[in-house]
Amino acid sequence: MDTSSEPIAAPSAIAAPARWWRKWWRSLSPTRQDRFAALAPLAAVMMFLAAIVAAFWYLRAEEAEREQEALRRDVEYAQQRVRLRLLERQEQLMRIARDLSNQELERAEFVNRAEALISQYPELQAITWIDERRKIRASHAAPTLSSPQLRVAGEVLKPGDTADTYGLARDLQQPVYAQPAVAKGDVSPLLQLQVPLNNQGKFAGVVLGEYSIDSLLRYGTPTEVLARYAVTLLDGRSQVLAGTPLPARNPASHLLPWTPKANEYEVPVSPVGNGLVLRAQAYRTSLGVVGSGLFWLVGTLSAMTAWMLIATWRHTRRRLQAQQALVAETNFRRAMENSILTGMRALDMEGRITYVNAALCQMTGWSEAELVGLLPPYPYWPKEDHEALHAKLRDEISGRSVSGGFQVRVQRKNGSLFDARLYVSPLIDAHGQQTGWMTSMTDITEPNRVRQQLTAAHERFTIVLESLDASVSVAPLGSQELLFANKLYRQWFGSQTIGHLQLVAQAGVLPVASSASSGVDDEDGLMGLPTDPLTSARSENAEIYLPDLGKWLEVRSRYLNWVDGRLAQMVIATDITPRRLAEEQADRQAERAQSVSRLITMGEMASSVAHELNQPLTAINNYCSGMVSRIQSGQLTEEALLTALQKTAHQAQRAGQIIQRIRAFVKKSEPNRTLADVHHMVSEAVELADIELRRHNVRLTHYIAARLPPVMADTILIEQVLVNLMKNGAESIQHAERPASGRSVELRVVPKQVDEREVVEFSVQDTGKGLAPEVLERLFEAFFSTKQEGMGMGLNLCRSIVESHQGRMQAQNIYNGSEVTGCRFSFWLPLAKPADDTTNSVANEQTPRTIA
Repeated sequence: MDTSSEPIAAPSAIAAPARWWRKWWRSLSPTRQDRFAALAPLAAVMMFLAAIVAAFWYLRAEEAEREQEALRRDVEYAQQRVRLRLLERQEQLMRIARDLSNQELERAEFVNRAEALISQYPELQAITWIDERRKIRASHAAPTLSSPQLRVAGEVLKPGDTADTYGLARDLQQPVYAQPAVAKGDVSPLLQLQVPLNNQGKFAGVVLGEYSIDSLLRYGTPTEVLARYAVTLLDGRSQVLAGTPLPARNPASHLLPWTPKANEYEVPVSPVGNGLVLRAQAYRTSLGVVGSGLFWLVGTLSAMTAWMLIATWRHTRRRLQAQQALVAETNFRRAMENSILTGMRALDMEGRITYVNAALCQMTGWSEAELVGLLPPYPYWPKEDHEALHAKLRDEISGRSVSGGFQVRVQRKNGSLFDARLYVSPLIDAHGQQTGWMTSMTDITEPNRVRQQLTAAHERFTIVLESLDASVSVAPLGSQELLFANKLYRQWFGSQTIGHLQLVAQAGVLPVASSASSGVDDEDGLMGLPTDPLTSARSENAEIYLPDLGKWLEVRSRYLNWVDGRLAQMVIATDITPRRLAEEQADRQAERAQSVSRLITMGEMASSVAHELNQPLTAINNYCSGMVSRIQSGQLTEEALLTALQKTAHQAQRAGQIIQRIRAFVKKSEPNRTLADVHHMVSEAVELADIELRRHNVRLTHYIAARLPPVMADTILIEQVLVNLMKNGAESIQHAERPASGRSVELRVVPKQVDEREVVEFSVQDTGKGLAPEVLERLFEAFFSTKQEGMGMGLNLCRSIVESHQGRMQAQNIYNGSEVTGCRFSFWLPLAKPADDTTNSVANEQTPRTIA
């Protein structure tokens, strides 16, 4: 029994889906059956191609997975070799750091050990000993290291990547790896290892080891890995530090699915971490000849099979399209009748309605059954218009219809009215016989409303233009016709085009032709003119004077396309006579102000010259008085006389230079700046001020930093500033009546950095009583002075000279607690160029001199 039941169950289980399929197929419409039958060959083609692509993709993916696994093993092996090499060098540097911490190594021994390590291991490029003050104690580098990367003993670490890593090693008290940032096109990058020094629990500096990343890759990576792959070392930003990566693929090749991608793998290098990544890229290999031949054989057979299936599908599809075209033609004609917005009505020769479309029924509210077969009067005729509409209908039937149509009123079924335009044409059958009349009806209620609004808008626009206080006129190019002129234009020029042409001619814009072409064919003289650029261009402005009107006018011109398509020119003229009169008056006032300014400048120049000439003239007087006294006493030798006369001539020449420089400076011209030596300039100023300070019994000390770079300055003017400041300091001490031990003026010249700019600062400090707060506020104002005989031009001129050299000047009191012990004037000048050497801050202070 069991064996007989099994063969019966199996056929019924297989037949159940078949019966369901046949039932579903029969439930479809014939059209859908045809569509599914047409799509079957296409589906077979797609399934066949999908199977072929899936098979090749699976084989390619399996091969790529094997290559990736082999690459991963080789890269991890190379990473271990590089890691062991780094740990060995780290251990050797830690031994040196331990010996330095225990003070078992001197500087010479450190250099010898560093030299031995660098010569033995090519990846080590430099070993440096840095103390706790970030000062380099000793350093040794490989000969291959570039000069910008060398570290010189005695230097101090500058802020940057190395200094940041130094602080991290000091805080963590353990070795720290880092890679300083290197600009493109600069020296090759280095890997840094900083090992901290610990002297009895205190931080004593670091031992800095610098590795060549290229040598680390070359000697640390196994040769068999380098032979199989393109191995590179990358930083944390995926920038190549060492090695040569594979060239980038052509962007167009990414679009080809069969193009092999570069097989690559990368892993961080311990103990450096993510800052150093080892990446290997497998060299691309192409498929063998056998593989390529099989691929193209299968591809060709697949294409042939697909072509035959597609041909079958296209034949079935053309048959289905022909059947669908017949149905679509019928549906299209029916849909066109129902979707047209114009109401269509057909009448026979007696005026009976034989056809109406859906648009007419929707327009009037009457259905097709209610309208077809009716004779006039029709239900959509208004009762009050029956006679007029009957007359119109008789004209239609008799063939006297108007070609442009006529306007009527139509009544809807709900009693509302709307305006419509009717067009009548004969209805001809297929045999060429007229069987009636075809009438089209269009609702024109909205166009009538828009036309009325446009008329009202035109009236408002005309009113606005008529009330403008500017003349507006429009004339076509090539004609004397005046298309438009507002009220003000007619008041000025009348109703002719002469005023329009006069405005255009005097304004200098494109002229309008005086008359139209006189040819037989009346040809357009402006044919070929590019009207689009003209009409889209900006308007042109010009100011002209019309003697006939006695007015200044601002004329603006613009080209536009007139309503009839002609190119026209619009001219707007505004009366600007009051504005021109105001501008002329303002010009006269500006001339008067300029004259007053020149007088003030002359006064300022005279005051400045009188103030600045006192110093060289006083020096000449002192030299002459000294020579007279020594001649009278018989103590003057020929050599001393010659020296005194040379100094006197130098001061006279200096007075002439002061006059020229002050004159040029007051005229607001640039100073005669040259490359000036700061030491020579200060020495000249000290020699010139020495006489004045000796007269006041004031001691002068000056402090000049060594190796100061030159500055771009006018030496005469800067010397005058220094002399003036030292002289003011001596007078302040004299006025304060300080004792002999407290009568001193100090001049300091040092390098300084102001707003990230390298400058040289000059400061003069005295021991007077300082300046009152109200004096500090007005100290640099012109004609302000605290001296009874002063003119108030010295400090003002000094500040002007400094600022003309792109410098700044300031003054401040010196305090000892709450007591004012003096005043300090300072100013700075920018350097001529960045200094090549670090400025030595050691002062070159001369022995203080007591001025008797």
